[in-house]
Amino acid sequence: MLNIEVSHVAKTYGTVQAVQDLSFTIPGGQIFALLGPNGAGKSSLIRMLVGLTLPDQGHIRVTLAGQHYSTLPDGCFGYLPEDRGLYLDKTVVENLQYIGQLRGLSKHQITEQLDHWLQRLDLLDKRKENLSKLSKGNQQKVQLISCLMHQPALLILDEPFSGLDPINQEHVLTILAELKAKGTTVLLSAHQMALVERLADQMMLLNKGQVVAQGNLQQVTQQLDPKVSYSVTFADAIDTSQLDLCSSIRLWHMQAPQQFLLELREHVSVNQLLQQLSQLGALADFSRQQPSLHDLYLAAVQHHNLTPESAVSPSNEGAVA
Repeated sequence: MLNIEVSHVAKTYGTVQAVQDLSFTIPGGQIFALLGPNGAGKSSLIRMLVGLTLPDQGHIRVTLAGQHYSTLPDGCFGYLPEDRGLYLDKTVVENLQYIGQLRGLSKHQITEQLDHWLQRLDLLDKRKENLSKLSKGNQQKVQLISCLMHQPALLILDEPFSGLDPINQEHVLTILAELKAKGTTVLLSAHQMALVERLADQMMLLNKGQVVAQGNLQQVTQQLDPKVSYSVTFADAIDTSQLDLCSSIRLWHMQAPQQFLLELREHVSVNQLLQQLSQLGALADFSRQQPSLHDLYLAAVQHHNLTPESAVSPSNEGAVA
């Protein structure tokens, strides 16, 4: 497996500090999501990982088969850029055969990989068509195959779901889960938060080149929205003034008749809350309310944009390990 450690990396282009003091680890065999708006520093970070540029400060340590490198070794990774880099005037097979040759694959290996992936991604009937005649989604699938043919230890995917309909998005999700199960490490940059939420083991949210939050989904949620809220529905109408007297509740508001959203005070257990609520009336429904990654992302970026430039990024105590 391939493991990546990034320590206090920074990169400046002219007067623009694209990356500021980033530290994180991508363990082998995990899916790591790199999140952030356009211009957040994601592409700058990827360029440093693949060796196209060097950090101005800090260092990158890549471990593969017991060997250590300062950038990703040639041939160990597949990279799907946001902008497609294949030849539109060539057929699907011509494009992929050429990529396979560049990767050092034999004719037999190329044929074997093409047979597998073209069938897997429903492109067998498109194999002799020029890329220019394919839909955006099918072009994206060809680009993905070009990254997978040489069975890399690391996949770097920049907006892999771009142009794909929901069915093909699910198809790619399944493929990535299978690759992860076989030990492939995946670095994923995407704006489809619902898909990232389902897929990623770890994630890092960047804005203005800084870390806004990082860790697994639970850790990121805790960092960005530490409050604990529950939705409760009573079987019958209650005296709402009694909610103000509950020592477990910090804030509440009515969502619908007999239904309320409650925010707990710190250090209050669910059992304490339930005991107090049951004294107010019979409960018909009770559930934890958690914001989606999409909502967390939007709120965090908006808040960070209003933060003075001198603000310090979150510590790495709850970071990826």
